[in-house]
Formats: sequence, structure tokens, C-alpha cells
Amino acid sequence: MSHRPMRFARQALLLQIGLITLVTTIGFFLVASLLDRHLVDQYGQRALTAARVLATDAELANAVAAGDLPRVHTQAERARAASGALFVVITDRNGIRLSHPNPAEVGEPVSTDPRWVLAGHEVVDVQRGTLGVSARGKVPLRAPSGEILGQVSIGFDAEEINTALLRLIGTAAAFTGGALLVGIAGAAWLTRVLKRRTLGLEPQELAELVRQREAVLYGIDEGVLAVDASGEVSVRNREAEKLLGAPLEVGTPTAELDIPTRLRELLVSGRQADNVITLSGQRVLVANHRPVLRGDVELGSVLTLRDRTDLESLNRELDKVRSVTNTLRAQRHEFTNRLHTLSGLLQTGRNEEAVEYVQALTHGEVTGLGPAAEAVRDPYLVAFLSAKKSVAAEKGVSLELAETSWVPTALRAPVEVMTVVGNLVDNAVDAARVGAARPARVEVDLLADGTALHVSVLDSGDGVAEEAREEIFAEGVSSKRSGGSGLGLALSRQAARSLGGEVRLAGPAGQPGALFVAVMPDALEEEGSPASEEAQS
Repeated sequence: MSHRPMRFARQALLLQIGLITLVTTIGFFLVASLLDRHLVDQYGQRALTAARVLATDAELANAVAAGDLPRVHTQAERARAASGALFVVITDRNGIRLSHPNPAEVGEPVSTDPRWVLAGHEVVDVQRGTLGVSARGKVPLRAPSGEILGQVSIGFDAEEINTALLRLIGTAAAFTGGALLVGIAGAAWLTRVLKRRTLGLEPQELAELVRQREAVLYGIDEGVLAVDASGEVSVRNREAEKLLGAPLEVGTPTAELDIPTRLRELLVSGRQADNVITLSGQRVLVANHRPVLRGDVELGSVLTLRDRTDLESLNRELDKVRSVTNTLRAQRHEFTNRLHTLSGLLQTGRNEEAVEYVQALTHGEVTGLGPAAEAVRDPYLVAFLSAKKSVAAEKGVSLELAETSWVPTALRAPVEVMTVVGNLVDNAVDAARVGAARPARVEVDLLADGTALHVSVLDSGDGVAEEAREEIFAEGVSSKRSGGSGLGLALSRQAARSLGGEVRLAGPAGQPGALFVAVMPDALEEEGSPASEEAQS
């Protein structure tokens, strides 16, 4: 049967309790030792002071000089009673006791060597004498002339020191016990906090989580951005900074991050979201947002990012192909009718009418864009607008190419130009279709200025409100009443800016009809270039 190791939180608790107990025990014995030394010094100084006071008594000195033992004994006992000392001993200059609490000791030499004191020095010590262990103070007894007549020795019972020491140690023990209990309670609280902060995980589990996190964060192609419960960045990888094009410092509040608005709103709100499409610089990103919970504890949220720029470009290309396919389907009957008309004219012998009909078709009627199509030499633009005209006609909207249109060269950046023109035309057709004005119409004007292409799209819709003038270019904001992805105008502006241009809403807002204009520098080939010659041929 395998032995389950003790949990780290319990190990930490026991270690702290042991450490606190060791420190308080050492502190207690240190305090006890200091108290003992202090009390011994205190009682020694007390005995020395009492001895000094008695030694200054001239009457005592005269009694000792005269050998008057009763008077010496009376003076000594009076001093002992006044000071509360254990004994007061007076000796002559030979160390013979002249007074003692025990009369039998009078006339006997003192139990300790008196020569140092009789030489004029003072002594403080703790010694054992005839009355037991005592703290003693000894001073020389001098005559008024300064001659040393003997010594005065006063001692205090060591039991008094022990009693005072025990009383002080008891107080110190109470404080030490209280400190120990507070320390143990603090250690238990700290252990509980540690367990809560680590979610009950063991150190090896935390280490494994760190290794897994590093492997996940830096071993995938997706961007990962995590925020904690307080709304600050806690984890991010290099791919997230690359996709968002901004530094993501750990500890930065989400409200201060320089990231797309839709992503910031997701992080601040904490709500779950799937496959949110957003723009970051020149990138099209797909984001997923998930709140993170452990039990009932909210830990924050995680935002994952995938780069779909290339896929979005392919989708736009596919949309163009679908648009052309829809146009061919819409125009199939129209071309069939034209062929039937031409066949009927030839069969009935109306050759002149047939020639006129063919000439009309070859002068732009075949595209449906009218004579203005001849001034637009780029095949992408002509085919694209022709397709959009047929689709618009199915929606009851007339799409026209302005007579002032003039594009003498081919497109240098067809993908970006088609993105701009396509989104602007689609929005204009939808606005005209639901607008109150009839007939519903859209007019597109294309004008070249060197290699720059100017595009204006005017619709007969209900217009754009003044407060939404710039808001409609933000991602997630749709200009369509029926709702949309909110990316069309944002993508248009992004595509124009990638060429150094811009897309904006021109004319007064809040009025019927909306005029969007775009300028795209270097969108066209230079005149005389091989691509331009091929487009014109």
C-alpha cells in the first residue's frame, strides 16, 4: 500500500508552528536569563547602597573605634530592620565580626577574605555565607580622619531574588504563550490563504501547470490573451501581440489596451462569444472569448485569436465569382432574347435593322452600362459593375455608370479596388432598395487622376444620420436596416488605406441619399505600361 505524502499546506503549517515555537522558546529563555542577571545586579546594587549609607554613620565609626560592641550591634540591627536585609555585619580592620544576626558568630572572622575591602575597595557579589546564599555589598568603614576601621557588609537573601524572578518569569511566560498562540493562529490563517490562492494545488501540480502553459502558449499558432478577475492582463503569448499589433504588458488594465473596440468590450464585459470577426490593422481576426471559473470562483477570461486575413481575401474572391455567376444567370434570358431578336430580323430580311441592332450591342449595350462603359478600359471594373447591375435590377434598383467616368488604364491592385467598390455598391443598392424614393437608383462614378482612382457612389436611399457619420465605419456597426456583419465599410476603409487612400461619407448627413467617395493612390497602371496596353486592346 503506497504512502500518500503529506499535503504542502499542512507541511507549511507544521513548519511555521515549529519555527514559531522554537523562536518563542529561545526568546523566553533569553528573557529569563536577562531578568535573572538584572535582578542579581539590582539586589547587589541595593546591598552596596545600603552599605555605603551605613558606612557614613559617624556614630557607628566611633563605636567601632572604641570597641563598643553593644552599640555596634544596636546600629547594625537598626540598619538591617530599616533595609530589610538578611544580615548586616560590621568587622574591625582584622576582619573579626563585631556584629551579626547570630550572636554566636560575633568575634569570629568573616567567611570571605576581607583584605580587598580593607584595602579601600568596594565589593558586590553573590556568595554563600553562614546564613545561606545572598547578594552582598561590602564597603570599608572609615573614621572621620579617613582611616579604615573595618568593613560594613550587607546582604539580601537570594530567595527574594528567586521569588521576584519567578514572578517576572510568570508574566513573561504569559506573554510568550499569548505570542505563541497568536503566531499559530497567524500561521493557520496564512496557510488557509495560501491554499485558497493556489486553488488547493500542490507545488508539483503548479509546476506542471506552468510547464503546460508554456507549451500551450508558445506551441500554437493562435493568439492567447488572458485577464484575471480584476480585469488586468495576466497571460499573453507572442502570437497575440503579433496579431493585435500592440504590446500587451502583464498587469495592464483591459480598458487601457490598444486593441480593437469589439475585443476590448468582450474582455471588459466577460461574456462568452464565438467566432467574432474583427479588424486589427491589415488583419482580419476571428476571436473567441470564454470566462474561466473554478467551482464558484471567477478567475477571469481567455481570448483566443486566429488570423483569417488570407481566408477573408479568398472569400471576397469567391463572392466576386458568385456575383459573376449570378449575373450570368440573370443575363441568360436577356442574351437569349437578343439572339432571338437578331435571328428574327435576319430571317425576315430586315438586314439594315439587324446591322443597327448589332452596332447598338457593340457600343456598350451588351454590358448594360451604356456608352459610359467605353471610357472604362479595365475589364475587372466593367465586368464587375455589369454583374452588379444585373443583381441590382433583380432587387428593383437601377445601377448606372456616370457619363463622366473615365479610367484609361488597367487596375494595379484589383483585389483592393474591388473590395472598396463592391462594398460601397452593395451598401448603396441595399439603401436604395429600402429607401422611400422611387425609382430606386444608384450611380457610380469612376475617375482616374494619373495612377490614382477616385470612386463616388450615390444612392437614392434615406441617407445617413449625422451622429452615425463616422460610426458606420467602425467594425460591428452595420448601415443596413436588415442588419449585417458590420464589416463592409470597415473593410473598404482598410483596403483603401492599404493603398494610402481613404473612404469617407461626403455631402451633408441627415439628407435623403448618401454619397460615399473613395480615393486610392497607385491603384491604376501608368499609361503606356504593358498591362495598360493589354487592357485597352
